[in-house]
Amino acid sequence: MPINERAYELAMAAAQAAADKKAQDISIIDVGDQLAITDAFVIASASNERQVVAIVDAIEEALVNLPEKAKPVRREGERQGRWVLLDYIDIVVHVQHTEEREFYALDKLWKDCPTLAFVDRDMVDAGAAGAEIP
Repeated sequence: MPINERAYELAMAAAQAAADKKAQDISIIDVGDQLAITDAFVIASASNERQVVAIVDAIEEALVNLPEKAKPVRREGERQGRWVLLDYIDIVVHVQHTEEREFYALDKLWKDCPTLAFVDRDMVDAGAAGAEIP
């Protein structure tokens, strides 16, 4: 069963908020066929603990400001700042320090699940304005 509209909206908003805070390697995995507890994982990386926390804060702010406000029902790992999990029921957001991302390799663990395309709107805007995209 494909991801529902609400989960898609939340996942894209979370991914964009992460991108706006310079998160790295953002991926959205549709795990709905494999898990009964959520439809999608949003996974993003940061190179240091402060950036992990900043990305998490930006995601929470973005989702609470959606027309249909969304607040996480669970938030785990913030104290250490190495891997923060935000559970929104429809989606689960994982913001990981780069080292944790490589070690736990969630992308590889869920490699049989389809991924959703995410394009950072700032990259699209930069391309439309003639700026060079790295």
